[in-house]
Amino acid sequence: MWKHIASNALSLLVVALICLGGLIAWGVKAYRAPGPLAEAICVQVEPGSNMRRVSQDLAAQGAVGTPQILRIGADYTDRTSALKAGSFLVPENSSMEEIVAIVTGDGQSTCGTEIVYRIGVTGQRMEIRELDPATNRFAVDAAFDPATETADPLYGEMRTRPETRFRIAVAEGVTSWQVTEALKAADFLSGDIGSVPPEGTLAPDSYEVAPGSERTELLSRMEARQSERLAAAWEARVDGLPYDTPEEALIMASIVEKETGVPEERDQVASVFINRLEQSMRLQTDPTVIYGLTNGEGPLGRGLRQSELQRVTPYNTYAIDGLPPTPIANPGLASIEAALDPASTEFLYFVADGSGGHAFATTLAEHNANVARWREIEAQNAGQ
Repeated sequence: MWKHIASNALSLLVVALICLGGLIAWGVKAYRAPGPLAEAICVQVEPGSNMRRVSQDLAAQGAVGTPQILRIGADYTDRTSALKAGSFLVPENSSMEEIVAIVTGDGQSTCGTEIVYRIGVTGQRMEIRELDPATNRFAVDAAFDPATETADPLYGEMRTRPETRFRIAVAEGVTSWQVTEALKAADFLSGDIGSVPPEGTLAPDSYEVAPGSERTELLSRMEARQSERLAAAWEARVDGLPYDTPEEALIMASIVEKETGVPEERDQVASVFINRLEQSMRLQTDPTVIYGLTNGEGPLGRGLRQSELQRVTPYNTYAIDGLPPTPIANPGLASIEAALDPASTEFLYFVADGSGGHAFATTLAEHNANVARWREIEAQNAGQ
């Protein structure tokens, strides 16, 4: 009798183990299988939330069918404690495994409402925008210039919401003075700015910040990023360049940045100025003259006068040999790389060609012909 009972118990245990194994296999398969989402959604994880609350929210939005499996999978892979607060884009058909990776990743929000403060060469603009998960594109709901305009009411509403994230977007070619002045108008930042950082040392880029962040801390991040970019580009530079230091290369990069907004032209523009330096020709570039007149404190707002082109100043490259003493703006990575890996050309001249780009020439005669064509285009545009 006892043998019969033991035999039955052993059989039941084997069956139970088989069932348990099957249940685990089913759970693992369900955890890794494509999910039921028909289109992408934005999932918000509130500060102080937990995986149970998040899994229930995901189930309510149709992202997961069995929230318990998501929680078990997160626990088993030790990801539960890594849950981050923020707004996260969950693509269509995401598996529970992929969703857990999204909400426990680096914590950088990828959707939801975003306040972007754009610092540009001609001004600044505060944008309140929101990502449409279905198209993965941002739509601007409101915008204003915080330095000259009253804040849009939506800005006051959205800036106080904990899920709203903030970003500073610095355009290529802005000056250090423009950046520091613009940051003073960002009322979601804190702290005073002392001296203006040296020209060229701030990396144009997009920076996510937390409300209340110190302005000086953000400037330090910009300086560190530019230093890293310059060091890497200097290390990878081609041979034979007419620079003795990375700082001289940064000066050249800033000139390239101000001379063209066409990405494909940067290495050609760099080649022109490098060829000129190698042939002991003056650079003769208007942006350096303008910088000498404005000290980088905004656009000149008019054309250069002949008297200004003839006046000898440290930044007048029509009147001095070699490079100006400092950069004339904060160049982006592409311009830094162009200055340290320029195109191999014999170009010595360039002028606008009417298309937004430039016509390049190796001889003065070719250049004069290009200039004549450009003046014809200007005259035609003036007559329209």
